[in-house]
Amino acid sequence: MRRQSDRAAVGEIRTGEAGHQALARLTVHTRGIGLVDITAAVASALEQAGAGDGLVTVFVRHTSCSLAIQENASPEVRDDLVGALDRLAPRDAGWRHDLEGPDDMPAHVKAMLTGVSVAVPVIGGRMALGVWQAIFLIEHRDRPHSREIVVHFIGGRA
Repeated sequence: MRRQSDRAAVGEIRTGEAGHQALARLTVHTRGIGLVDITAAVASALEQAGAGDGLVTVFVRHTSCSLAIQENASPEVRDDLVGALDRLAPRDAGWRHDLEGPDDMPAHVKAMLTGVSVAVPVIGGRMALGVWQAIFLIEHRDRPHSREIVVHFIGGRA
């Protein structure tokens, strides 16, 4: 029995100038450990920048939180992700760096595992996220924090 191979097909191709750039800074106030959906704020920055087709990069300027593109429909997914990260970097793992508390070093490891930036194609001024996808800031520390995010768009104008 012959197995049919997976196939990829090229869809619409759009071309244009990539001479437009825009930077925005977002401040996100967290309540402690958990995921904060920042998709609407990034979309607003793109709209205000007059973004057309291009690429948006979202970068968080901290070492104890991170960014991820993840499911936006079920809150249980967010809870399970926090639990999975806790199992991967538990507080009681004998960390040497503990000057800022027992949640700090595990937060650094979690940020390294999940990453501090995401890149999303932009088509017609809108992020090309899937229907169930959103951009989340993941707070890995117990206390509330103010987190700074830099949004950089490069591409064409709307």
